[in-house]
Amino acid sequence: MRLITGDIGGTKTRLAWIEVGSEGVRQLKEQEFHSRRFDGLEAILARFLEVVDAPVEAAGFGVAGPVDGRLCYATNLPWKIDADAIAERFGIHRVELLNDLEATAWGIDLLPPGDFVTLHAGAPGATGNGAVIAAGTGLGEAGLFWNGERFTPFATEGGHSDFAPRDELEWALLDHLRQSFDHVSWERVVSGPGLVGLFDFLSGYRNTPIPERIASRMAREDPAAVIANEAGRDGSGLCAEAMRLFVGLYGAEAGNLALKHMATGGLFVGGGIAPKILPWLTTGEFIAACHAKGRMRGLMESMPVKVILNDRAALLGPAALLSRR
Repeated sequence: MRLITGDIGGTKTRLAWIEVGSEGVRQLKEQEFHSRRFDGLEAILARFLEVVDAPVEAAGFGVAGPVDGRLCYATNLPWKIDADAIAERFGIHRVELLNDLEATAWGIDLLPPGDFVTLHAGAPGATGNGAVIAAGTGLGEAGLFWNGERFTPFATEGGHSDFAPRDELEWALLDHLRQSFDHVSWERVVSGPGLVGLFDFLSGYRNTPIPERIASRMAREDPAAVIANEAGRDGSGLCAEAMRLFVGLYGAEAGNLALKHMATGGLFVGGGIAPKILPWLTTGEFIAACHAKGRMRGLMESMPVKVILNDRAALLGPAALLSRR
């Protein structure tokens, strides 16, 4: 079976032409597009199909937003995605939409062991439900129901649940964010834009002006990437403090997700940010925050925690879904 898969994000959209057979999944072509340069997925798909020289039997798209039946309104894009409209326009017999984190969850089984880094081993032979969390342009969360034989992923919008401060600094952060947002969710602090927000907050809270060199770079480049890069160069500066706060918050919400899903089968950290900040995730602050759940610490310590290094999990996930069904 040959099919089109897509990972539709607020910053970039990736499409792939994939062949699924008895020997597994083989990627034939892939292209990346800047999402905001297009008025919708159909315009991108039309461009991509120009390089596909064979009939497409099915298509599946993971979208950063809640999927309602055959429709999805992307959270961080002004797009309405309609599976039936795509099927009709392009003559594709079967089109499926799924949440992007649900797509990532489906893709986990297609990745080799080398595509993971273990942050915490957990209990030997651990089984049970799983969970996936991924910070990028937003914060995605999904669950994996364990039926005794295999995982079945399901979508959530947990990244939009209420941010919960843990100490005096984070209470001040919440007060600061309330000046800009009626509802302060975890996505406001654990995401690319969230990291920039943490940096700005700390600059004011510490009464520390942003160095001109860093401010100049942030004006020209991706500001979140600049903060992460500068944090690695100066372990005691404002960027480094922002990264440490970000990692602690990421670990805290990852632990919340794992606890709510009873993820004894494993917690997976995906998305585009995690592989880029791996040295920060392995310092122990992420796991310490993840495990700090009071009387549930023992349960948390039993759960394996792994980082997904391959950011194509969400692109492969729709192929796994279509193949199983």
